[in-house]
Amino acid sequence: MALTVPPPRTSLPAERDRCAEGERRGGCAQWYEQELGWATAGVAPVRLLTGLRFDALVVPAAAGHAALRRVGRTGPVALMGRRMSLLVAAGSADELPGLLDWLEWGPVTLALTVLGTGGRITAPPPPGRPGPPGAAVWLRPPWPLREQEGEPVLPALSGFGSRGGDAPDLVRLVDAVATECHRARLMRARTRLSSDDPAAQPLAFS
Repeated sequence: MALTVPPPRTSLPAERDRCAEGERRGGCAQWYEQELGWATAGVAPVRLLTGLRFDALVVPAAAGHAALRRVGRTGPVALMGRRMSLLVAAGSADELPGLLDWLEWGPVTLALTVLGTGGRITAPPPPGRPGPPGAAVWLRPPWPLREQEGEPVLPALSGFGSRGGDAPDLVRLVDAVATECHRARLMRARTRLSSDDPAAQPLAFS
C-alpha cells in the first residue's frame, strides 16, 4: 500500500495576519531601540518607556493642537485618539508641579498629566511607515533627537537637561498647554450652562 504524504501545512489567513503584525511591531520596537536608543515594552502595541530618555506631557488633543499653534519649536509630538503626548526632557515630571505653581496654574484644575519614571506611551509607527487605522501617529516626528552627538534636544528648564538656546523652552510650552486646557474647560462649562438655562441662550432677531 502506497503511503500518502500530506502536503505541507499552509498558514490560515488569520495566522498569516498575526505573523505579519508581529513582524511589523517587532520592527517598530527595533527601530526605536536601535535608531533612537529608546526603551520599549510589549508588542501589541509597542510602548515607549518614559522617565529614561524623555518624559511626556499628555493633554486633550484639541488643547494640544491649539498650543502647538502658539509655540514654535517643540520636541516630538504623538497623537493617540483624543490624547496628545508632547515629549519633554527626562525629569520634567518632577519639575512640573513647581513650574505650574510658578506660572500661577497650581490652584487650577487642568486636564494635563505628565508621565515620568515608570510611565509609558503607545509608540506610533516609525516616520514613513503606515500603521493600522486608529493607531498612534507622529505629528512632529522624533528625528531631531539625533542632533548634537545623539543627545536629545527636548523642551527643558534652563540648566536642567538643556543646551541653552538650542533647547525648546519648557516654560513656554507648559504655559501654552495649560492655557489651552483651561480655555477648553471654560468653553465646556459655558456650553453646559447655555444648554441648561434657556435664558442664557442668545436672542434671535428677525
